Amino acid sequence: MSLPIHFSAEVAEARANRQALVALESTIITHGMPWPQNLETAQQVEQTVRQAGATPATIAILAGRLHVGLEAEELEALAQAKDVAKVSRADLAVCMARGGNGATTVAATMIAAHLAGIEVFATGGIGGVHKGAETSFDISADLQELAQTPVTVVCAGAKAILDLPKTFEVLETLGVPVIALGQDVLPAFWSARSGLAAPLRMDSADEIADAMRMRRALGLPGGQLVANPIPAEAEISADALAPVIAQAQAEADAAGVSAKAVTPFLLQRIFELTEGRSLEANIGLVLNNARLAAAIAGCLASKQ
Repeated sequence: MSLPIHFSAEVAEARANRQALVALESTIITHGMPWPQNLETAQQVEQTVRQAGATPATIAILAGRLHVGLEAEELEALAQAKDVAKVSRADLAVCMARGGNGATTVAATMIAAHLAGIEVFATGGIGGVHKGAETSFDISADLQELAQTPVTVVCAGAKAILDLPKTFEVLETLGVPVIALGQDVLPAFWSARSGLAAPLRMDSADEIADAMRMRRALGLPGGQLVANPIPAEAEISADALAPVIAQAQAEADAAGVSAKAVTPFLLQRIFELTEGRSLEANIGLVLNNARLAAAIAGCLASKQ
């Protein structure tokens, strides 16, 4: 059967002309930010990719069709939609088969990007090993996806609500290259420095693109994780965040929040407890990641 993929006019033109493309997820729109900041941020991220010389491809499922790139009216409708499924590898096909609407997580966006021939994806932070995973076994499918789908993912590190040491241990076990840009320690989403040593360091988009090309030449499965530190002007220190995250986690545990509901619950409570500072930081880091992803995509496209 032919794949039910729909390309926006902008993405279709970029594909035809073999221009640089950057995939963008949609859960940040439906589950990560409130209206209208979600739409404004999505529009800003797309425009940032364009200004950096690449074409944005926001990915979502609309009425059972996998959309790679959204038209302006589709993006606005998604930002206001209710009860949109949060879709990962396990339920991507089911959502499409049922004709549903779905926002793609990191894992699902990687799958869609690879199907569309897009090698670079910009997001905020990846999922990972949740605190207490030794009893809950709550580990994001994003980690396994990075080990098997050949897409370079640019993020600000794993989300700070996670167990960061365990998350990066799992990535090491899975053989995923974890690259910090311009520093020897890994960033921690809202904070530029986690205190964890970076397994790899690179200092330019060109170096990262060269590593991706070499993985392809060697036939290695999986992608790369690029950890891009949040800009200083948008940062919230790890010390300031620690008690806030602890309180949000305790409230989630007390309310019995689990599975896919954990991350949206924690992000919302942290937004409330920081009086909106976490949202401002989130917007700053996503735009920063979009710029880097566009630069990497440009390097890959220029050397095809």
